[in-house]
Amino acid sequence: MRSGLWIPEYDTPELWHHEISRRSFFKYGVSSFLGLVAMQHFGTSNASQLSEVIPRAKQCIVMFMSGGPSQLDTFDPKKPEVETSGPFKAIQTSVKGIEFSEHLPMVAEQAHHLSVVRSMVSREGNHERARYLLHTGYAPGGAVRHPTLGSLTSYYLDDDESHLPSSVNINSPTYSGGFLGASHDPFVVSNPLKKVEDIDYPAQMDTHRFRERLKMLRNLQEDFISKRSSRGTEAHEAIYKKADELINSPNIKAFELKEEPTEIRQAYGMNRFGQGCLMARRLIESGVKFVEITLDGWDTHENNFERTKELLEIVDPAYAMLIKDLSDRDLLDETVVLWLGEFGRTPRINNNDGRDHHPNGWSAVIAGGGTRGGQVIGSTNEDGTKVASGAVGVPDLFASLCFALGIDHQEENMSRSGRPIRVVNEGTVIEELFV
Repeated sequence: MRSGLWIPEYDTPELWHHEISRRSFFKYGVSSFLGLVAMQHFGTSNASQLSEVIPRAKQCIVMFMSGGPSQLDTFDPKKPEVETSGPFKAIQTSVKGIEFSEHLPMVAEQAHHLSVVRSMVSREGNHERARYLLHTGYAPGGAVRHPTLGSLTSYYLDDDESHLPSSVNINSPTYSGGFLGASHDPFVVSNPLKKVEDIDYPAQMDTHRFRERLKMLRNLQEDFISKRSSRGTEAHEAIYKKADELINSPNIKAFELKEEPTEIRQAYGMNRFGQGCLMARRLIESGVKFVEITLDGWDTHENNFERTKELLEIVDPAYAMLIKDLSDRDLLDETVVLWLGEFGRTPRINNNDGRDHHPNGWSAVIAGGGTRGGQVIGSTNEDGTKVASGAVGVPDLFASLCFALGIDHQEENMSRSGRPIRVVNEGTVIEELFV
């Protein structure tokens, strides 16, 4: 078992942004040092092999299935004679020996790009706590507000060249940049089917006039900010700065899906999730470092199979098209793509034809970013009630994503009191993903 089960530090105080010279290292890259980094930070058990791997990912896309999807009805189907298997059939994928749910036929065709981790484990079976964990790599507790994976990606990899937000959330707001500061909070697109709000100047306003007003506002606030510096005042300034950059960015058309051919839009699916995945591809092309697309509705305590079938009909074309589109555009090798929820569903089918929360033995799927496709990592037992081999904790997953992105997962940021907090707490890189 990997070291993914851990005890968080609940008494950690709120952190503040800590600029260090190593940030430049991650922004501009010095590949000749990567072997040394791996030797120092990934342990002796796998350093010899991982030290030869050069991280390729430059950006990340996460498809978050809010509510917790059933692993047995998606990426870990069981034999039909097993009582817990449910009514869905398993189908062969593009990789011999790997099977997915019958309601993922298009994703099954892309299986050669995918690594399916069937042995995820977590201590968190509560929605809010699990969502926090799966966004930050830390269990919630105490005063600290940890940054999300998107905020970490923004902090370490943003190059400011596109003037677009470095982290974007589509369909749902998420957690903030935490101790990394408001400048790494995500930009939220509430509905990709509609025009993004507030990305144009108001009527009778132009760039010069807007910036003169910003100068006047800063002069008025200068004394107040100097005496009452806090995350609130920082966020206020960051929002204005980011808004000005966004409105004037030459890449702002990345948000405009009408620029895409109708057949491409239809291939993704003319719904919020499908168009969110298309927007994610456009944003990645334009220099955005992290995009998360949320699909809600997976908390299937009742009527699991009908509801899951409806959700998979949305997921299947969008997920498959995103992987294919990135591959066709030579973007997949530098974009790590993650599909997961906050936990899985119980193998046992309850009296309401539903499945309940199941944090011990669920699935996450990783593609691109230099990871090996066409494989299954770990397994659950015959009826799916527990992990049979290769348990992977959430910190292990985060450490692996950081490795793919060239981020040192043991990097430390300091609290105001001088207490160090690591990017990932006690995670171990999943070696099978890379070697």
